[in-house]
Amino acid sequence: MEFYMLDSTLVVALMGEIDHHTCVAIRQAVDRNYQKKRAKNLLFDFEKVTFMDSSGIGMLMGRYRLAAIGGGRIGLYNVPKDIERILKMSNVCKLMKAYSNKQEALKELA
Repeated sequence: MEFYMLDSTLVVALMGEIDHHTCVAIRQAVDRNYQKKRAKNLLFDFEKVTFMDSSGIGMLMGRYRLAAIGGGRIGLYNVPKDIERILKMSNVCKLMKAYSNKQEALKELA
């Protein structure tokens, strides 16, 4: 994973598989960076994600709650079609929007 700040948004570039084996480490790293950098919003880049199961949905929902408590929002971009389908089936897209690119996401999250 890579982390960087753009204004008040922590951008998280995810890589590889997001499943029950990796979710704990992802959650801990995201939470640590979110609090350390005093971010408001979270933006996840899925460009290099190759797989995501229901554990990934749970990880995203937990980060949604974390951001919402602080008045922030979550966005996603570069979401592969198969993962986008999982997000729609689980209704996650009602809580966090999948954007077509980073610029569009940052504009709406600002």
